[in-house]
Amino acid sequence: MKEPPLSSLRGFVTLHVTGPQVEKFINAVTEAGIVIWDVRPAGNGASLNLLLDDFFVLRPLLKKTGCRSRVTARYGLPFRAARLWKRKFFAAGVLLFGIGLLLLSSMVWTIRIEGNNRIASEDILQAARQEGVYPFQWIWRMNDPDKLSKALTSELPGVSWVGVQRTGTSVKIQIVESDQPEKKPLLSPRHLVSRTDAVVSEIYAEQGRPVVSRNTRVKKGQILISGTLGDEENMESVVAKGEVKGLVWHEYNIEVPLKRSGSSYTGERKDRTYLVLGKWAIQLWGYGVSGFTESRTLTEHDPLTWRSFQLPLGLMTEKEMEVRSTTDTLTPEAARQEGITGAKNDILARYGTDSTIKSQKILHEKKDNGKVYMKVLFEVEERITEELPIVNN
Repeated sequence: MKEPPLSSLRGFVTLHVTGPQVEKFINAVTEAGIVIWDVRPAGNGASLNLLLDDFFVLRPLLKKTGCRSRVTARYGLPFRAARLWKRKFFAAGVLLFGIGLLLLSSMVWTIRIEGNNRIASEDILQAARQEGVYPFQWIWRMNDPDKLSKALTSELPGVSWVGVQRTGTSVKIQIVESDQPEKKPLLSPRHLVSRTDAVVSEIYAEQGRPVVSRNTRVKKGQILISGTLGDEENMESVVAKGEVKGLVWHEYNIEVPLKRSGSSYTGERKDRTYLVLGKWAIQLWGYGVSGFTESRTLTEHDPLTWRSFQLPLGLMTEKEMEVRSTTDTLTPEAARQEGITGAKNDILARYGTDSTIKSQKILHEKKDNGKVYMKVLFEVEERITEELPIVNN
């Protein structure tokens, strides 16, 4: 006979039947309307399958035919459920784990913001929170991405488009900022005056009236480009703009030692690793003394973090590196060049990298107590303007 439908759900067993009248037993089962299948000889008897419900009505037939039966296998949902019930605590744990996993995967965990340069990320997160988008929010409570995009675009000033995309438990907010016109500072009327004594080498007046020309010697505070236009009757004050360069003389007193001490790493080092628990550190590796005569120790702390929280647990590494002391001796010529180079770098740092050193002259030089002393005069072409507000009476 064929296997009945849904036998796996209803449950069935495999029987091994033995006795003097096995064939008579099988005929009696068939006449009783009990469905059996996969009937085959097995040793001194027969093996067959039947549904679990029919198994309990076999006893009269077995007694009548003098046969005995033994269950050799059990199949189907009822037997699986019985085995699972024996491990009900394990099954409950699996069920709770599945429910917890489903709940955790239904929440927003991270929010990433991209494309914002002028708008602060905190402002965007605040606007998203007002629209119901924030960490640990249920995903099913969020609005559609299109509605969120329109709402955030209207709430955030200075944006032309906002895109909201959800991938799993992460939400990405893409910002496209609108072009803003450059805000020019409001300037009050002013003159451009000389900030130091100089000889004008270059002058360009973008706005205002130039009152000096090239090769003019000017003093500190003298007006170079005037912010007043017109005569006494028709006078107008404007913001003087332009560029004026002049030759300026700087005198430097330079002092360079001929011998200098320093230190360098040899490349040898000894590492020590610690387990950090709060304020306590337990050494794990790197026991023993390094044996270095001179050394420097660098400490690296790598705490464990979860999201934005720093846990009181981590690793700390101490790197003790061997150091060798060195002494360099300079010739007077090398010391002179080093001192002059340092003075030039100072001039460029103070007065702008567009300054040009036209000439240099050593006024005085001597060697005393292991040092080279020099007085050097530099002729520099640099910007000499500074602002002077116009005060109207």
